[in-house]
Amino acid sequence: MASAFGLVGDLPGSVTAGCGLRVPYAMTSGRPDRVTCLACREHAGREHLRFAREVERLSAAPGSVIGADQGKLAADRHRELARRFGQNP
Repeated sequence: MASAFGLVGDLPGSVTAGCGLRVPYAMTSGRPDRVTCLACREHAGREHLRFAREVERLSAAPGSVIGADQGKLAADRHRELARRFGQNP
């Protein structure tokens, strides 16, 4: 739609955070040092670990568009993010 009409969709005003609460989108962050809700930090840590496992699994599959070495680098970055989310703010 953006390319056809030059319009871009609006971001949602509120989202469901990792803790299950509905919060204004502006109050969310992907940076570990800015997330103060413990439940949200734990959720982010779990999701980054899950994604790291998935990236490694898919990159090792035959015909994958990224190699196992690239998959390992991406997985390592997500494991580091998971570790940072696991720390107290």
